[in-house]
Amino acid sequence: MNKSRNEIIFTLIINLVLPYLAYRLLIPHTSSLIALSIAALVPLCDSIYSLIRTRKADAFSGFIFLGLILSVVAVLLGGDERFILLRESYVTGIMGVVFLGSLFFSRPLIYYFAERFTGHNPQMNDKWEKIPRYRFNFRLITAVWGLSLLLEAFIKVVLVYSLSIPTFLVVSPFFTYGLIGLTIWWNIGFIKRIKRQTTGR
Repeated sequence: MNKSRNEIIFTLIINLVLPYLAYRLLIPHTSSLIALSIAALVPLCDSIYSLIRTRKADAFSGFIFLGLILSVVAVLLGGDERFILLRESYVTGIMGVVFLGSLFFSRPLIYYFAERFTGHNPQMNDKWEKIPRYRFNFRLITAVWGLSLLLEAFIKVVLVYSLSIPTFLVVSPFFTYGLIGLTIWWNIGFIKRIKRQTTGR
């Protein structure tokens, strides 16, 4: 349990906290493009280290790295005021497509995220091979996250072209954080329900 908790904390710090801190520290002193590019190096280095150590690609770090690279591309594209306001949501929408696209592969994206957080627990592979419900649960969670991210992007696009820019800046965070918060809440509840069914408590 302690090993899994430490693995989760380490993964989140390396792939989410450090890139964010690097970006926030650099943005007052340089352009968005350079700040994002440097922030992207953190998950990239983690992916390379994981590949060398385990000889397996790290899907979670790769996913974060892809998101940062897409953000760099969005900065390079430029555009009018409304397009710039939607840059994050375009990235979110593409991430949603990546989640849904992974459903067509042998194992969905969430499986690889969970594998990374549990320290590549070999029991996961055994359960995946032997228990159909186990496979269904991972595919369901992946599908819900993919649809949630796509819905967030769709709602933001509708809002930015329906409202004035000042109104959009006030309203849009409620939709973004509300939708992501609901998805996290469902995800936690779903996992707890699975554990209760498994343990009978």
